[in-house]
Amino acid sequence: MRESSTDFDAAWRFTIAPMMDWTDRHCRFFHRLLTRRTRLYTEMVTTGAIIYGPRERLLRFDVFEQPVAVQLGGSEPGALAQCARIAEDYGYAEINLNCGCPSDRVQNGAFGACLMREPQLVAECVAAMKASVRIPVTVKCRIAVDDQEPREALWAMAQAVVAAGADALMVHARKAWLQGLSPKENRDIPPLDYDLVYALKRDFPATPIAINGGIATMEETQAQLTHIDGVMMGRAAYNNPGLLLNVDPVLFGEPAPFADLYAALEAYEPYIAAQLAQGIRLHDITRHLLGLFAGQPGARLWRRHLATEAPKRGAGLEVLRDALAHVRSERVAA
Repeated sequence: MRESSTDFDAAWRFTIAPMMDWTDRHCRFFHRLLTRRTRLYTEMVTTGAIIYGPRERLLRFDVFEQPVAVQLGGSEPGALAQCARIAEDYGYAEINLNCGCPSDRVQNGAFGACLMREPQLVAECVAAMKASVRIPVTVKCRIAVDDQEPREALWAMAQAVVAAGADALMVHARKAWLQGLSPKENRDIPPLDYDLVYALKRDFPATPIAINGGIATMEETQAQLTHIDGVMMGRAAYNNPGLLLNVDPVLFGEPAPFADLYAALEAYEPYIAAQLAQGIRLHDITRHLLGLFAGQPGARLWRRHLATEAPKRGAGLEVLRDALAHVRSERVAA
């Protein structure tokens, strides 16, 4: 059973995973409309991009998104400490270090899942960030990479980062194969080992540990929470965001922010209008909504209308409203 505090429940009991090209600020704003209690994460941002790149574009977010954490990619303690300070100044609620991404990009930069082989370096990175900020510093990792023995690799990582002061650990319960599998294949092919993460929790009872990988429903989430402190949901939350309306009632005993998805979309309209006025394309926002009515009447027409009409030049809120009208008409017909 879980051995966690009320403070943990308020912070990491349910989180949405950082996902490249998906969990941008438009996505996070909409997710926040569906759940007040979930902790949201940015896409991974590299230290080099923050220090030398378009920092404001990469890090800005709406205060409405809070609590929101930034995920950093890097392996140099000084650079990570600098970026952690910058992110704290922007108002983020947490710094998360990526030790799990298996893409070619992170392999070339010697960070992400590669860091599973260097737990002491990760500990140095955590310690440097902890010394630089007041907000929590957490680590997201895999259970191992390539030919590593998972119990040895995961325990070595946990021991190192906990000793360095990490506030929580998020574990994707799969190996990452840096050779032989694509990043997409690494999300599905390596088998899940939930029991290993449960055992880690038993050995680190004072450290908040959340589990990630293959969890797709509130029922599965509740089952996981009988073994572990928190659940980090990824693709399921993105591809079927409507399930997020159940998070606050089911996991926190609080009312959902809105009665249904129609009310949430209506509340999203002022944000969309403001973004359109700033020159953001409608498609950049609505691409995160394609799975909203998954499994419901009208879902196919909803996806088709948004996918074909939203990318067109000058597309505005009428596209969203017309797509919603398709859903309403299909529901009546059903």
